[in-house]
Amino acid sequence: MKKLIYLFITVLIIYSCDTSKSTTEKSDIERNTDTTESKQDTIRIANDELEYEIIIIDVGFESWLVTQKPMSYYGLPYLENKNYFYVVEWNQRVLNPHRYDPMLYEQQIDYDPNIDYGKEVNYKLYMYFEFFQKKYNQKLR
Repeated sequence: MKKLIYLFITVLIIYSCDTSKSTTEKSDIERNTDTTESKQDTIRIANDELEYEIIIIDVGFESWLVTQKPMSYYGLPYLENKNYFYVVEWNQRVLNPHRYDPMLYEQQIDYDPNIDYGKEVNYKLYMYFEFFQKKYNQKLR
């Protein structure tokens, strides 16, 4: 019975530590919110003419993005080429949930290299792939 009580107290302590950590993360998210483009680290990129939309919801992406090289550093052909290969690899991983974590690779990305998405979309998509690889220790090459 004493062992059960000690186990319960240990689990309670671990749970309470985890709860305070997630509260801190939430306040960090709220501080990093940019009302023009994002809401709680959600970045939405849309173009009604081409009928596409990208929504990036990943804690820390927006604050990481501002520390990276600016969009002007990259050429559009470079971004499109990298995104094409990243998307192909991503989609293969989505289709293979027994080999790759389905919690990381939840859904396919519909990226057509024949469509001109523009530099901003390609830049943010490329940067998300870079962020994803670093955050989750993945290699999309």
